[in-house]
Amino acid sequence: MTQTQAPGQLPMKKLVLGGCRSGKSRYAEQWVGENFSDKVFVATLESRDDAEMEQRIALHRQSRGGGWLTLEEPLDLVGVLAKNEIGTEVFLVDCLTMWLTNMMMQDWSDEKIEGEVARLSESVAALSVSVVLVANEVGLGIVPESPLGRRFRDLAGWTNQQMAGVCRQVVLVTAGLPLRLKG
Repeated sequence: MTQTQAPGQLPMKKLVLGGCRSGKSRYAEQWVGENFSDKVFVATLESRDDAEMEQRIALHRQSRGGGWLTLEEPLDLVGVLAKNEIGTEVFLVDCLTMWLTNMMMQDWSDEKIEGEVARLSESVAALSVSVVLVANEVGLGIVPESPLGRRFRDLAGWTNQQMAGVCRQVVLVTAGLPLRLKG
């Protein structure tokens, strides 16, 4: 396998959006697997002693197959990307929505979360390697009933907008089908 980046070409920065079970992770994994050999999967999900979640994590690992270095980081995405940039061609971060959930579970203020999103967008833009970010598109449904649900929806939408701004390519996946929105 060879990476899609030609010598002298900028590294690919790609955002893959979709609803739950839309096929966005499978699309991102397949695209990275077909185009890169030195690949790092950055997992933001924590099982939190939840047997069903542990099973989902195991299925995700199995579906990726071999050839991936997997790093688990629920909060410090900027740090994990900076520490592991040398020696890889691409990072696949799955997923930004869970990363946002992790920050909210730590009772971070909106301002602190927005600051961390800004740090991540600056980091992604500056990386010398390719990055594929996966996130849920949560704004297509009804208005959440609770203030916490509306806060989550608003922060997720804002986060996706920030990442789309620094990515050369944005893809929306629905029913397993990719639709290129940008690039």
